Amino acid sequence: MAFITRQNIRSLSSSAALRAAIKHVTVIGGGLMGAGIAQVAASTGHSVVLVDTSEDILKKSTKGIEASLKRVAKKKFAEKPEDGEAFVQKVLKNISTSTDAVSVVQGTDLVVEAIVENLKVKQDLFGALDKAAPEHTIFASNTSSLPIADIASSTARLDRFGGLHFFNPVPMMKLVEVIKAPATSQQTFDALLEFSKALGKHPVSCKDTPGFIVNRLLVPYMLEAVRLHERGHGSKEDIDVAMKLGAGYPMGPFELLDYVGLDTSKFIIDGWHEKDPDNPLFAPSPLLNKLVAEGKLGKKTGEGFYKHK
Repeated sequence: MAFITRQNIRSLSSSAALRAAIKHVTVIGGGLMGAGIAQVAASTGHSVVLVDTSEDILKKSTKGIEASLKRVAKKKFAEKPEDGEAFVQKVLKNISTSTDAVSVVQGTDLVVEAIVENLKVKQDLFGALDKAAPEHTIFASNTSSLPIADIASSTARLDRFGGLHFFNPVPMMKLVEVIKAPATSQQTFDALLEFSKALGKHPVSCKDTPGFIVNRLLVPYMLEAVRLHERGHGSKEDIDVAMKLGAGYPMGPFELLDYVGLDTSKFIIDGWHEKDPDNPLFAPSPLLNKLVAEGKLGKKTGEGFYKHK
């Protein structure tokens, strides 16, 4: 006991409590990812509270969820539109909103954070929530690039902290990366796996390594394509066509960079480079840096490696 850190001072929850089904979910962040997670959880019968900093953001999020649900209903209930409308209303009733995260988490089983990719901001959030949430509450981050252990370090529940990395668009994408940090208990990890399955997703187990599985392979691949182009060894158009027709990818690397957002990709690679500057796969790209500095971030700004209408 002499070696227990301050994060472990709080008594551990019982295995039975951690194995209990997750029924109430708090999603922090009303952007595309947070709204998507809230929609899927509500669609599978979970009681969901979506939290963000303003009512305007939450109204926009709720409208987006409703529109997405109507698209789902149109396909699922093509022969019975009245059943589709009933489905939409039933799911919406499972979602409430709040601007007070601390108050909400006092009665929740799981907190899923989907806010800005900034370590300090995430740590400050979880540090505040840790003081208010019950001992059985599991914390999870949807981060795509930051170490789960670093985010969890601001809390006293390292054993009840893991990663749930969803993919965009959440209602359509089946994969969820479930991340087990060094201090994550097996009970917590199992609970996150079961929750992912309850959402109708296909979870894969990941260690707390840079980029987990998908982004650890995908981001260096995209940056290698940019470097290939920078060296004059192929046009972006030919590289995209080659990877689509030769490797069977649905999008080429430059198309994918524009879809993901050049600023997002730069943020990830810069963070990895800072931690491991000698790894050539993590080397920054002058061309990517130039485009980001010019505000050409991809589809969301109308121009990145390509121009978008």
